[in-house]
Amino acid sequence: MDASKLYDPEFRKLIRSKKPTIIIPLGSLEQHGAHLPITTDSDIVTEIASRLAKKCGFIVFPTISYGISHEHDPLFNISIRDNSYRDFLFVLIRSLHSSMDGLGSIIILNGHHGNVEALNELMETKLVMTKSRCYSYWHFMEHEFDHAGFIETSIMLAISDKVKMKKAKKGLITKGLSEKEIQRINNLSTEQGGFPKVAKNGVWGDPTSATKKDGKKFLAEIVRNLAKECQS
Repeated sequence: MDASKLYDPEFRKLIRSKKPTIIIPLGSLEQHGAHLPITTDSDIVTEIASRLAKKCGFIVFPTISYGISHEHDPLFNISIRDNSYRDFLFVLIRSLHSSMDGLGSIIILNGHHGNVEALNELMETKLVMTKSRCYSYWHFMEHEFDHAGFIETSIMLAISDKVKMKKAKKGLITKGLSEKEIQRINNLSTEQGGFPKVAKNGVWGDPTSATKKDGKKFLAEIVRNLAKECQS
């Protein structure tokens, strides 16, 4: 269920009677090459959250579309400081529990890698740890994830008409590199301004062979595996 379709006081009654699970999707606003919109992370996580809520009977709240993206400097990004982001989410979760007596659990569904470190710190706090769960959706698929590459582009083709495939170009390819070199690239890519140093065109992977069919397959896999985890 989408929170935009809920009204007070019916919503409070629903909370008291059903103790529903709330999903808070987290995205970002940043470059995704020349072929995907800057809203890509938010678009994808919003779609996954909506499908998960429908499958499991959860309530999905509006996506928080700003995150931690300073690794993309000087390419386009809007970035929040790590501690500000963590503190904001802590206050948000505390507010949800204080204003919604009887609320069930909260699922923080993350759609952007740059948010992970702050989320790990958030989940160490007692309030959040005991009443919330946090998942990054790419952990629920077999394929190795990318940035504006085959995976993200395929998913966007399945959910959006915003993809400009004629502008899609191959980016950083790590196949054939040593584990040591891949680790070095991974470490550099997460530093402030590090991503363009390893992927000059803002793309990690090869989006040129992406298809809508593959995107639908990835989405189904992610939602299926997430639902199993959330209901376990």
